[in-house]
Amino acid sequence: MATRSGRLAEFKLDQEPQPGSDVELLCEDHNGTYLLPFPCRRVEGAWLNKKTGEKVQAEVVGWRPWGTAA
Repeated sequence: MATRSGRLAEFKLDQEPQPGSDVELLCEDHNGTYLLPFPCRRVEGAWLNKKTGEKVQAEVVGWRPWGTAA
């Protein structure tokens, strides 16, 4: 099991993705960190599910380009 700091190291925390980029989001709740199973985009300051256009209702702690998972 990856540690929180180890998992965070795989994601960008201090910058936003390029407009129109598909990204994978790392989110966090009281149980720990988890990945959303669908691509997302950053649009006008909000994280959106790329497929549905719905706003992500989670605490996003990091992102990385979609498809870069090890």
